[in-house]
Amino acid sequence: MNFELSEEQKLMLEEVKRVCKEVIEPQSEKVEKEGFFPRKNLEILADMDLFGLIIPEEYGGLGMGFLTWAIIAEEISRACATTGLSFGANLLCVYPLMTFGNEEQKKKYLTQLAKKAIGAFALTEPEAGSDAGNVKTRAIKKNGKYYLTGRKIFITNGGEADIYIIIASTDPDRGPRGLSAFIVEKDYPGFSIGQHFDKMGFKGLPNAELVLDNCEVPEENLLAKEGRGFKIAMDTFAAGRIGVGIGALGVAERALEEAVRYSKERVQFGRPISSFQAIQHMLAEVATEIEAARLLLYKAAWLKDQGLPFEKFASMGKYYASEVAMKATVKAVQIFGGYGYTTDYPVERLLRQAKLFEIIEGTTEIQKNIIASRILKEYR
Repeated sequence: MNFELSEEQKLMLEEVKRVCKEVIEPQSEKVEKEGFFPRKNLEILADMDLFGLIIPEEYGGLGMGFLTWAIIAEEISRACATTGLSFGANLLCVYPLMTFGNEEQKKKYLTQLAKKAIGAFALTEPEAGSDAGNVKTRAIKKNGKYYLTGRKIFITNGGEADIYIIIASTDPDRGPRGLSAFIVEKDYPGFSIGQHFDKMGFKGLPNAELVLDNCEVPEENLLAKEGRGFKIAMDTFAAGRIGVGIGALGVAERALEEAVRYSKERVQFGRPISSFQAIQHMLAEVATEIEAARLLLYKAAWLKDQGLPFEKFASMGKYYASEVAMKATVKAVQIFGGYGYTTDYPVERLLRQAKLFEIIEGTTEIQKNIIASRILKEYR
């Protein structure tokens, strides 16, 4: 495996780092405290052509692959986890279009997503989370159109996205095999935004309810064919786990960075606390685990770019990085002591944000199931 970037990619990363340091990172605390969607940050990233990182050049993208995307997204997530997760949610809309869309769909929608259009993916419902096949949203075909009725919840970018990939059942009697995927634009008749959920963290990240009331979708917006929805969802989540893992990695890195800085500044017993072995051990453990999580995620992204099986490593990376994010943020709060429990410093915010990564895109327990099933097949 070679994770070395080309000169072009290195220049891009340096520019991303500059923008993150000067523009995105200074806004991260305000985004959380005031709970506003960081649209301007996303517009800046779009202007840098980063929305099109993995989109092929013929559809207006850069065609640079998942490893490059991961390295860039890691920097964005470190600077502002909210911006990073919203940026990552675009991937969940782009990937199924790239993988399952026909030429007309790619020309119409990938070209928009490569520029400034914001995307979202909608599968989760009140009764369908980890049980992804239990989707109740119904799609009925009539007079050359599909009519979707149901509710989706916890949809990242919900209400802000322009284009949605929505999973609905075209044949309830077939269960998961009766699910289909549809491309839905935000202004389609019968489509509206319901509840915005108030969360313990990520106050500026929309995770909204989508309300579909006989939402009218053109027949040509069926993705692939009827009955392929579950396959599309599972493949999309496998790729998306790289993105979620990268988001967790960014939070962990920021927590370590803040802890190191504070440990050098905080003086107790006449010397910086960074000189105490107990603090040094915490920093060493977290730094090592961050590096291990990064290598797992980079390997998953590299395998994806090579067209090799990557799903096991994507689940490993997502599971491990989310646990590392929790450990890193807990240790950071401990190093900050009483100050870490206040809102005067960013580590309490990072701790609240870290928890989400153990839940979204398949809980930690689901990831372990996936990893175990792959191992059992490999050693059979």
